[in-house]
Amino acid sequence: MLITEQKLNPKLFSEALEQKPIRDGFGEGLLRAAEREPRVVGLCADLLESTRMLAFAKQFPHRYFELGVAEQNLAAVASGLAAMGKIPFLSSYAVFSPGRNWEQIRTTICYNQQNVKIVGSHAGVSVGLDGGSHQALEDIALTRVLPRMTVVVPADAIEARKATEHLARRVGPAYLRLAREKTPIITTEESPFIIGKANLLCQPPNARAAIVACGPVVYQALVAAHDLAGEGIPISVMNLHTIKPLDGDALLKLARETGAIVTVEEHQRRGGLGSAVAEFLAERQPTPMEFIGVDDQFGQSGAPEELLRHYGISAIAIKTAVRRAIARREGK
Repeated sequence: MLITEQKLNPKLFSEALEQKPIRDGFGEGLLRAAEREPRVVGLCADLLESTRMLAFAKQFPHRYFELGVAEQNLAAVASGLAAMGKIPFLSSYAVFSPGRNWEQIRTTICYNQQNVKIVGSHAGVSVGLDGGSHQALEDIALTRVLPRMTVVVPADAIEARKATEHLARRVGPAYLRLAREKTPIITTEESPFIIGKANLLCQPPNARAAIVACGPVVYQALVAAHDLAGEGIPISVMNLHTIKPLDGDALLKLARETGAIVTVEEHQRRGGLGSAVAEFLAERQPTPMEFIGVDDQFGQSGAPEELLRHYGISAIAIKTAVRRAIARREGK
């Protein structure tokens, strides 16, 4: 049962469901934020079009800084601009930022409490044919461990635009994780979005388990729950778009109501969303859990949907994990 207050896309389970790259939402959000706030500046590492910072650079050429293929400098220069009162958004592929420049992000941005927004594009295996060298599967782990860092993983392009605008107003270091390919638009302009507050999208009576997901695979979670409902297995679904700060109150309530949790992410199973949820619940509400993600492997070249199936991040795999979680909860 979808929650009406979430105002999800009415075409959610139809063939007419629109798709759009999540990174497009960032480009639109950056433009809107810059139009309202003159302190917003953009920095990129020779990936202007790919990261969708091109429209910003064209409209605000004097507020755009091209650093070339030098991601360590990207972080350090952004930190300096923030120290002078600017609100820098720096963008690159996630394997390079935060992958290549993690130490500079740690020391020049987080340690110094600088108001810098790191935008990691082309994350997850759905990058597709670019292959394992460009498929960031460790970036949530790298960023969420850093003190003072906010970590946001939007579920679609609309949510990415909202997240970008919110982060422009939010003071402090932040990481925004973006996918490359077109993904289903599951939310609408009216859907609520607040950084640090999870969105419970589906809550049927007497739910037997809950799926907690982030990023484009939130759609896969909704499809899995929809299919299971047709089989008489009611399942709740939560969009945990903010990995840090974690919405502990919402997670605690969900765990107590359902008794079993399945986490889903386009990331390594260890260190990301699943680990964050498990760490929290282990202290406050020990709960049977299953983890959907890449299992200690690198990515490879392939079509996005093919790779999701191969790494077990599809709706089919989620349904299997839900059944395992229910069986564990019931002691079977």
